[in-house]
Amino acid sequence: MANALDMLLDWIAIDSVTGHEGDYGNAVARHVQALGFDVERQEVAPGRFNVLARAGEPELVFCTHLDTVPPYFGPARAGGVITGRGACDAKGPALAMIEAARRLLAGGERRIGFLFTVGEETDSGGAKHANARTSERWRPRWTLIGEPTDNRFVRGGKGVFKGTLHARGVASHSSRPLGPSAVHELVHVVHELLRSSWGEHPVFGSGTLNVGLIQGGLASNVVAPEASAVLMVRAVEEPARIEARIRAQLRPEVEFTVEKGYGPVEFFVPEAAAAGAPVVAFGTDAPWLTRFGTRLLYGPGSIEDAHTEHEKMEISSFERGVGELERTARELLARP
Repeated sequence: MANALDMLLDWIAIDSVTGHEGDYGNAVARHVQALGFDVERQEVAPGRFNVLARAGEPELVFCTHLDTVPPYFGPARAGGVITGRGACDAKGPALAMIEAARRLLAGGERRIGFLFTVGEETDSGGAKHANARTSERWRPRWTLIGEPTDNRFVRGGKGVFKGTLHARGVASHSSRPLGPSAVHELVHVVHELLRSSWGEHPVFGSGTLNVGLIQGGLASNVVAPEASAVLMVRAVEEPARIEARIRAQLRPEVEFTVEKGYGPVEFFVPEAAAAGAPVVAFGTDAPWLTRFGTRLLYGPGSIEDAHTEHEKMEISSFERGVGELERTARELLARP
């Protein structure tokens, strides 16, 4: 296990912020190839590629993403904790999967493979590409998706619906407000949306709305000609219903543009882990991997540390993750 932890430090030392995953992707590809896996670099865009690897005909795929969020910062180790960008999201989970697969391969199990994707932190472009373009030889029964879940199998993940409100007004002196004011029109719509319900679901709970960015206006004494607001719903309903709720509150001066949307996803949970399996609200590649069999979501590390300036992986969580991933893979592959 010490060698694996040294490798995690080496991998964190590679800057792989979204759009620049190539060096890290090559490092991962070389490592799994050295373990005996056949490797394919699947081009998604010039200079960007997914990594697929398989021992035999994969019935179970370990899957996580190559990219990290900015800003990059390098690795450190203190006691039982490794820090650095990607420590838990998702270089730690990636290496835990590889260690579990190494043990499976040593025991003679070859029905396993890997999918490492680019772009998960932005548009899941790598996962969408893999789902559409991967050959017919890749039709696994199970896909174990790696994200920092505190070593818990996740019951479900909320969907995401994102879009922007655009308001138009007429600029004029605020002492003679000819208007309308784009800011006033926008605020009215946002107020109604914040008062709205965003659905209830027996598994996923309540949908929620966040107005994450508002821009507009020129000065306090000028009626605003333009304004905008970026919305994100953590969805427990399908995108069409959410879009209809938003459009029902629009005014003539306010338009809405959808940027992305997908509904909630239910994951398979092993029977032994079913009690207390959580629902999460963070995004994953799972919604786009519809041709990759039954999906599970699990990984070492905590989402509370992901995307932070103190991102970390506790070594005890990593070691536990390796064992649970190996055991779960054996159980899944033993199913008819």
